[in-house]
Amino acid sequence: MIGAILAGGSGRRLGSVSKAAVRVGGRPLVSYPIAALASVCDRVAVVCKPDTELPELPDSERWDEPDEPSHPLTGIVHALERAGGPVLVCAADMPFVTGDACRTLLAAAGSGGPAVVAVSEGVLQPVFGLYSPAALAGLRQAAEDAPLTATVEALDPARVALPPAIVRSVNTPEDLAEAKNALIPD
Repeated sequence: MIGAILAGGSGRRLGSVSKAAVRVGGRPLVSYPIAALASVCDRVAVVCKPDTELPELPDSERWDEPDEPSHPLTGIVHALERAGGPVLVCAADMPFVTGDACRTLLAAAGSGGPAVVAVSEGVLQPVFGLYSPAALAGLRQAAEDAPLTATVEALDPARVALPPAIVRSVNTPEDLAEAKNALIPD
């Protein structure tokens, strides 16, 4: 199994910085989801744009996705194509995802469908899910400006309920401040 960390975003809401490189709790933000996925995956790749600034990440490899379109679907599709098999996807800005949450998604994959995706308080979390090659056709057909959630919902994924605290993202300066308070330095 390959883990794919999605890090291709521009970080506009966080001040146009590379979210992956922002330090939280004494280490890069991206290192938290890498550790969670590494606990269940044979390999972990950070999927990002060629010009994305990444810190040193010894426990992962870098996979450069196409420059365009700038959409999370680009990263998911690129990861599926490159992996040649299922990928466990997590956004680079989700430092609270745990190995247990990853195992919960993997355990729900027995149905053999195209995707297993986290849901929190009834809201689909498409950037934390397990995608199989069967999802590729539907993901590729989505328009560049199609909402990610609607595109993934069209796959009719298996849904796994997870607490909001696990799937929250660091998108704003306020989110970053909360993460820094919650995550203890090494």
